[in-house]
Formats: sequence, structure tokens, C-alpha cells
Amino acid sequence: MKKTFFSLMTTAAIAVVMTACGSGETAEATKDTVAAETTAAADTMAPAAPATVVAIAVGSPDHSTLVAAVTAAGLVETLSGAGPFTVFAPTNAAFAALPAGALDNLLKPENKADLTGILTYHVVAGALKAADLKDGQKLKTVNGAELTVSIKDGKVMIDGANVTAADLTAGNGVVHVLDAVVMPKK
Repeated sequence: MKKTFFSLMTTAAIAVVMTACGSGETAEATKDTVAAETTAAADTMAPAAPATVVAIAVGSPDHSTLVAAVTAAGLVETLSGAGPFTVFAPTNAAFAALPAGALDNLLKPENKADLTGILTYHVVAGALKAADLKDGQKLKTVNGAELTVSIKDGKVMIDGANVTAADLTAGNGVVHVLDAVVMPKK
């Protein structure tokens, strides 16, 4: 089997070289053509960015609580829209750090408005990369309140929560991972 495969590959390589030489094509042109075809194939095989900011969260095992909350709040369709959106996404550990019973209470249907307010406080219109953020900057959230950006020693914080992963790009925006759930001021 290996011998047959090797023979086929050798024959194919000789055929390519002979065809290139026979057509007057130089070895350099052949090398350029092969390089271009290899690049095109690599580009075709490169994984595409997730289509939506929701897809990023769904694809992350560290964001299953966020996905459940976004679903309970009825925000999946909105955040799957054209955007662009910047989402500051708390991890499961961030939700677990909330006071005992707080998350369970928020997930109740009768508290959907409160949950929606908290979640939309984590969303800003537009696609803001980490490089776009400035120390002291105020970001107007989808819920109408403002988040405050702090940058110290190169570390970015949003309302005191650390950005632990930045610039996760989707087709409709960007996601930055937070180590805490940030709450709108009352």
C-alpha cells in the first residue's frame, strides 16, 4: 500500500515537472503556482470566525451559565442579529460568585426584566477591540447605563471586573471574557 502510494506520488510529481517544462513554464513559475494553490487551500480550510457573539458563548464550556441566562432572558435572537455588538461575557465562575440564590432568582420567569437589564449591561453597540478601549472611558450599554473602563499595567478592567480574554471575534461583533458579573448602578 505504501509502495503504491509512493509510486503514484512520484509519477504525479514527474508529470507536473514534465508538463511545466514542456509548456515552456519555468520552475520558478511552477513553484509560484504551487505556493498560490497551497495558500488558497489553506485559506479555504482555515476555520471561519463564529457567525455570532452567541455562537462564541455556546462554543465555550466556561459560558454555559451565560448561555442559559441569555436564553431565559430571550436575548438569543437579538444577539444573533446583525450587530455589531461588543459583549463582556462573565464566566460560569463569575456567575457562581454571585450571592447564594441570586442567579436562581434571576432565572425565574417573573424576574426576566431584571435579568435582561443585567445582561444588556454587558453589551455595547459596535465592535470594540481591546486596543479601542482607553483608561477612564465610559461605554454606553444597550440597557442605557454606562460601563467604566480601567487600564492598569496593561490589564483591562470593566467596572472592576478583569478582562481575562479579549478580542474573540464573531461575524456580528466581538467578545471579551470577564471574571465577574458587573451590575448596573441603581
